[in-house]
Amino acid sequence: MESLLRAGIAAYNAGYYHAAHDAWEDRWLELEEGHDERLLHGLIQFTAAVHHAHDRNWEGAVGLAESAGAYLRELPADYRGVNVGTVRETLSTLASDPEVIERRRPPELRVDGRAVEFTDLDIGAVWTVAPLLAEAAERYDEATIDRAVEYARDDLDAGEEGSPFVTFVLDFVRDAENRGIIYQRLSQHVDRRRSRERDVEGLFE
Repeated sequence: MESLLRAGIAAYNAGYYHAAHDAWEDRWLELEEGHDERLLHGLIQFTAAVHHAHDRNWEGAVGLAESAGAYLRELPADYRGVNVGTVRETLSTLASDPEVIERRRPPELRVDGRAVEFTDLDIGAVWTVAPLLAEAAERYDEATIDRAVEYARDDLDAGEEGSPFVTFVLDFVRDAENRGIIYQRLSQHVDRRRSRERDVEGLFE
């Protein structure tokens, strides 16, 4: 829960509001009714409200802001360390004045007082975020990133901490300034590994 929570928060803080939603959705659907379910449900709708407001879909932003506020209403102001109180205040403002999004940025999401960024994520959260960034940016092939994450996981399980897949997937998430170059190098490694796999597969046909 904590790793996924931080993954979505980092995506939101970087401006990838829909990616934040995607980071939490599968976990939210698994949860029984309770504080954790209400937290993720509320945060999912909060990020969707911000997304709609940025797209000037005022009606959608207002509806989601009202609904998200209801889910978060009874949670402590710092539930799981998240600044839920700040989120509730923002939702109240969005519900009454969605155009506020054009006058000021939405607040950062924080855990234990710290705004979580991609550089703060553990490796499990990076595995979650990398494909979401590829999808959100629309400049990168999501299937390539999915395969790179798979190779990185396999290499770590085999004890290969210095694997280029581990290094480049981490850099892809954490180094926004050089993300395009990193993706090019990562895709080259994926192509080479896929080629070797196909060569091996051909031996048994």
